[in-house]
Amino acid sequence: MTILALGLLLFLGVHSIRIVADPWREAQIASLGRNVWRGGFSLLSAVGFGLIIWGFALARGQGSQLWLPQPWARHITILLTLPAFVLLVAADLRGSRLRAAVRHPMLLGVLLWALAHLASNGKPADLLLFGGFLAWAAVDLWSVRRRDRLAGTPPPEVKPGRDFKVLLVGVAAWLVFGLWLHGWLIGVRPFG
Repeated sequence: MTILALGLLLFLGVHSIRIVADPWREAQIASLGRNVWRGGFSLLSAVGFGLIIWGFALARGQGSQLWLPQPWARHITILLTLPAFVLLVAADLRGSRLRAAVRHPMLLGVLLWALAHLASNGKPADLLLFGGFLAWAAVDLWSVRRRDRLAGTPPPEVKPGRDFKVLLVGVAAWLVFGLWLHGWLIGVRPFG
């Protein structure tokens, strides 16, 4: 589980810089330039993400069951991941009312995804992976909302027709991932 923990520390650590050291981050961007900062951020994120995938694959079956998921937990996971996918799409497809209302839909989507997966997985690696993302998303969501309030950030602009696109793409991505990709990539078929 060491590789998984290392990957989470790297990936979530890089993504937590604004939470714990925003002035330092701004100074680095001013010193290095935005493109160099983004390149380094992307490289460290990719390495961390790769370590998470590798580490979870290695640690997934290790350890005793910490809790036994209830038979209905699978259905809760499936249901919670649907809005998580819609929120993730809303984060990238700007202009929807959902994005304007939530403001940071990716963080809320990650939070729902992690919570959903904790409901139906009870091994130590599951707790580390999904619990780590859940805790990070909750803290980052609190932090970014606080930052927005202090800065007086207005809600994002809403564009006609975007809500339908967000919903359509989110549901389609959820179906494709649940029916085919999750089984192929992770080895678990959520829909059967």
